[in-house]
Amino acid sequence: MVVNRTARAKQFLPFDALKGLQQALREKEIEYEEKKELAEDTLTELNNKFHQLENGKYVKLKYYKNGRYREIKGIITNMDYIKKRIQINKIENVNICDIINISV
Repeated sequence: MVVNRTARAKQFLPFDALKGLQQALREKEIEYEEKKELAEDTLTELNNKFHQLENGKYVKLKYYKNGRYREIKGIITNMDYIKKRIQINKIENVNICDIINISV
């Protein structure tokens, strides 16, 4: 019986008996933050900046998502007033109520 090298090499590949365990452990290492309540004057300032935004404009947003504060830079590709979301670079959808800072 002749076994080629690739078939023989496959038997020595590492085996992950607990698939997904490493990813779950990495997620546990992440430190989560509480969402901060913004002051009234900060909300007014954000509202004024929000009304200056439009599709095609470059923007930098700081927002809260999945227990952490994140930052994204890019071009606004869609502003959905019904779902209250801003889409950046056709990739990331940011809820308007989660935004804590807008830089234009």
